[in-house]
Amino acid sequence: MYFIVILKLSDPVNKLPRVGDIYAKKLKRLEIKTINDLLYHFPHRYIDYSLLSKINQIQPGETVTIKGKIENIKSEYRQFKKSIQRAVVSDSSGEIKVIWFNQPYLINTLKAGKEVSLSGKAKSFAGRLTLASPEFEIINSQRSQAIHTGRLTPIYPLTAGISSKWLRWQIKTTLELVRGQIKEFLPYKILIQENLINQYEAIKKIHFPENKTALKRAQERLAFDEVFLPQLAAKLRKINWQNEKKALPINISLSKLKKLTDQLPFTLTNAQKKAVSEIINDLAKNRPMNRLLQGDVGSGKTVVAAIAAYDVWLAGQKTMLMAPTEILAAQHYQTIKNIMPKNLKIGLKTSNQKINNNNFDILIGTHALIFKKKRPSKIGLIIIDEQHRFGVEQRALLIKKSQKQKSQTYPHVLTMTATPIPRSVALTLYGDLDLSILNELPSGRQQVKTWIIPQKKRENAYQWIKKQIKNYHSQVFIICPLIEESEKELMKNIRAATTEYKKLKKGVFSNLKLSLIHGKLKIKEKNSIIKQFNQGKIDILVATPVVEVGIDIPNATIIVIEGAERFGLAQLHQLRGRVGRGEKQSYCFLFPSFNVSQHAYQRLQIFQQNNIGVKLAEMDLAERGPGEIFGTAQHGFPKMKIASLTDYQLINRARKTAAKIVRQINQFPLLKKKLKKYTIKLVEPN
Repeated sequence: MYFIVILKLSDPVNKLPRVGDIYAKKLKRLEIKTINDLLYHFPHRYIDYSLLSKINQIQPGETVTIKGKIENIKSEYRQFKKSIQRAVVSDSSGEIKVIWFNQPYLINTLKAGKEVSLSGKAKSFAGRLTLASPEFEIINSQRSQAIHTGRLTPIYPLTAGISSKWLRWQIKTTLELVRGQIKEFLPYKILIQENLINQYEAIKKIHFPENKTALKRAQERLAFDEVFLPQLAAKLRKINWQNEKKALPINISLSKLKKLTDQLPFTLTNAQKKAVSEIINDLAKNRPMNRLLQGDVGSGKTVVAAIAAYDVWLAGQKTMLMAPTEILAAQHYQTIKNIMPKNLKIGLKTSNQKINNNNFDILIGTHALIFKKKRPSKIGLIIIDEQHRFGVEQRALLIKKSQKQKSQTYPHVLTMTATPIPRSVALTLYGDLDLSILNELPSGRQQVKTWIIPQKKRENAYQWIKKQIKNYHSQVFIICPLIEESEKELMKNIRAATTEYKKLKKGVFSNLKLSLIHGKLKIKEKNSIIKQFNQGKIDILVATPVVEVGIDIPNATIIVIEGAERFGLAQLHQLRGRVGRGEKQSYCFLFPSFNVSQHAYQRLQIFQQNNIGVKLAEMDLAERGPGEIFGTAQHGFPKMKIASLTDYQLINRARKTAAKIVRQINQFPLLKKKLKKYTIKLVEPN
C-alpha cells in the first residue's frame, strides 16, 4: 500500500527527499528553512554550456558541451590521499581526455561504455586537448531534460557541504513535487497588460532556462513581483488608514501659531514653513495624518515637530514623541523645552524614569512609551523619530495605545528621519506615507568642509586639531568602526575605539580631556558622557558609530572618521552631520585604512565633493543596495534578489499597476494573502 505525501511550500526542507536533518542544517546557513525558501534561492550566475560540439571541432579555451561514450576510466592515487580520475571519451569525430581531481566515486558512476554529456572548459595539457573537471550527466533515453550540462547551467550561492550540482537536482525534483502548490497570485489582466509569464514558469525558468530569452522573461516576472508587492501593500495600508480610521480635526488659527514662531530665536527656512503648512493642513482633517518628515541632519526637523505639537496643545490635546535612543529622547526634550511656553508641561519618559502618564502636554521617550501599562488620554499627535528604526508593529502598538476608546478616533502621526531616502526607496518602502522634505540648512549654518587625510599627513592633522582646540575651544569626535581590535586578518588594519582612545590619550592628545563612548556602555554611562561633552568638559570624544543618530553638540566642529572607506556614503553623511550644527565653520577628516583600494578611495573623493544626502544615498543604493542606507537593523525591508531599486522605469510601472488594483484587492484573495509578508517586522532599537 502506497501513501502519497502532499508537500506544502511552507513545509520545512527536511521533508524533501534526500534532505533530512543534516542537509537542513546546512541549508539554514543559506537562509533556506522551508520548501518555498529553496525555490526562491535563485542562481547568482549561469555558465553557458549550450554550445554542443564535436570533439574534433573543439579549440583550447572554449566552454563546450560534448556527448559521447566513456572508453575507459581509472583512478591514480597520489600523496596525502590525493587522487586524479582520468577518462577517455569518444564521439563519431574523435577522442578527448577528461580529468577530475579527488572524486574516486566516479569510477563506479562513469563506467566504460556509458553514454555521457560533459560540459566544461577545454584546455591543452601536455599537448593534448583535455576537459578538466567538467560537469557530467549520464545520458538515459528515459531521463528528463539535462540540468547540469548542455544548457545555461545555474550556479548558486553556496555554503560548506552544499554544491550547485546538489542544489540543481534538489530544486528540479522539488519543482516537480510541488507544482500544484505554486498558485498564480497575480490577476490574469495584470499578466496580460504587463506581458508577464505565470509564477510557476518564472520560478522554473529562473533555475532552468532553455535559453537567454527564457531567462530574461523569468527575471522580468520575478523582478516585477519584488517591486509591485511592497508598493501594493503600502497603498493598501494607506487606504485602510484613510478610510477606516477617524481623527479629531485640529483647527487652530495661524495667528495663534504665529505667537510661537515669532518668539523663536531664529527664522524658519522656506522648507520648514512649507512642511509646517502641510502638517497643519493634515491636522485639520477628520482622518489621521500619516506623514513622513525627511530632512538632512541639522535641517530643523525637531522645530517643525514642536510647532505641530504646539498646534495640538492649543486644541487641548497632547503629544507623544518616541525616539530610538535615550540620548536622542533627552535631546528632543531639551530642544522642545527651550522653545515652548513655560506653561506647557513637557515630560521625559525613559526605561529608568517613572512619570505620570497624564501629567504632561508633550511626553517624550524611547520605546518605553510602548510598554506603559496605563493608557494615556487625549493623545492628538504621535511623533516618531528615525522611524525606520522601529518596525510597523511597534508603531502600530503605540498608536493603538493612544486610540480614544469611546469615540474610536486615532491620533495623527508624524514620523521623522534624517536618513536620506532615494525616491525609489520612498515609493517602495514608505508608499503609505505623505512626504515633507527639508532640503535647506537654517541661516547661519555653513557647509562642513571635508578632507581626505593620507597616512603621511595624519600627524599634521593631529597637530592642526590640537591648535583648533587650544585657540578656538573646538570639540572633536573621533569615530572608529570597531569597539575592540579584531583577530581577523582582514580587520587587523582597522582602528578600534578602545585601542585608539588609549593610544591618543597617552600620546598626541595627552594634555587634552578625552572620553570614550560605544554601544556596550550602559545607558547611564552614555548619558553622563554626552552631558559632559555638551558642557565642554571633554575636548575629544572617541566613539563608535553610536553617535550617528542624535548627538547634537553645537560646539563640536571637527569629526575624524577612521577607516572611512568601511562606511557607506549615506552613513558617512550621517556621521558628518554630527558637526556643523552651530555657526562656526566645521570640518570632517576622512582617515582611510592603510591598505585602502583605489575604488574605495574614489568613493571617498565623491563624498568629499558632495554635501547632498539624497544624492549620496542614490549612489549607495546603486552600488551597495538598500541595506547600506538603513543598516542591518532594518528587518523586513523587501529583499531584492532580481530587481534593482535603481530601475525607476520598473518601479513606476509597478506603482501604476498597484494604484489600479488596490481598491479591488478583496477580489483577489491569493494576492491579498501574499501582501502579509510585506510588513516591517519588530526592530529592537539600540
